[in-house]
Amino acid sequence: MSRTKYAILVAPAAVLIAACSTAPAATTTPPPSTSPAAPVAAMSAASAPAAPSSSALATGALSGTWHGQYGGAYSGTFTLHWQQNTSSLSGTIELSSLGGTVPIHGTVQGSSIHFGTVGSTHITYSGSVSGSSMSGNYQVQAGNGPQNGTWSASRA
Repeated sequence: MSRTKYAILVAPAAVLIAACSTAPAATTTPPPSTSPAAPVAAMSAASAPAAPSSSALATGALSGTWHGQYGGAYSGTFTLHWQQNTSSLSGTIELSSLGGTVPIHGTVQGSSIHFGTVGSTHITYSGSVSGSSMSGNYQVQAGNGPQNGTWSASRA
């Protein structure tokens, strides 16, 4: 009688331990009708990292010329000439209000883009990229406090 109770107590503990284990069970064998390659392929596909949802991270995806406009506290047009290296952006921006071209730097991660500091004026742009267009908000640090607005651009 004590032997039956012992078997009942051990069996649930073994199931509990097996269910909590993170290591693959090396001692189990697949059923005869299952190919050994099938579970391995399924496990590899399930454990593979997901591909990025945006092509913006692809090296050079944002490189080139972009034309845009901005509105709000300040308004006008701009032209960006980007060089992209992985998630880093560098290039020049020509703002209609400045009348010249100045260097600009930024980053892109997934569909999120951030760039700023135009010449000696501290301007930051943030937004999102989708295919051949991007848009978002800008902020200018001015003597009378931050000035805000929106911007959008498309590939030339």
